[in-house]
Amino acid sequence: MVKTASTMLDIGTQAPKFALPNVDGTIVSEADFSDSAALIVIFMCNHCPFVKHLADALATFGREYQMKGAAVVAISSNDVSKHPEDSPEQMVHESESRGYSFPYLYDEDQSVAKAYRAACTPDFYVFDHDQKLVYRGQFDSSRPDSGVPVTGVDLRTAVDTVLAGDRVSENQTPSIGCNIKWKQGSEPDYFNPAGIA
Repeated sequence: MVKTASTMLDIGTQAPKFALPNVDGTIVSEADFSDSAALIVIFMCNHCPFVKHLADALATFGREYQMKGAAVVAISSNDVSKHPEDSPEQMVHESESRGYSFPYLYDEDQSVAKAYRAACTPDFYVFDHDQKLVYRGQFDSSRPDSGVPVTGVDLRTAVDTVLAGDRVSENQTPSIGCNIKWKQGSEPDYFNPAGIA
């Protein structure tokens, strides 16, 4: 499988706006979390082996950090005409089977992924209480078949630092995963289809 890395959006970037349908049929936007101490945005999907590798840990992470006052939102932007396993209907099943407590949104036209310069699944972004970007990078250093335990240490450290009111270190490691499945002819200019292989 080809591995693609995060584009590492500039620290300090204001959270791009979104208003997308959730698996429960409601519309969710970044404005819904304006009072949250932190906002974690995760670009992911159902079928990617890198996401599957972390999925149960993501469910645990979501429950834990929502209780701490952080907001967690997942977004799927894949082209479902080529990957029907990532369809909104399948997203409902995935959310239920994994026990996701956070919204799982569908970015049909892929405009939100492009606004975030998202490149891979999973791709993680942490915004502070002003919704300014303070972290973009990996969940942890575990990968499928790596033998490294899934701990979420990188993301947890970043969010804990935000919640404590401290400055997040800018020494951050890009996330690595499958590339977002762009619709034919709509690949963004920042997308490198060769990934890092």
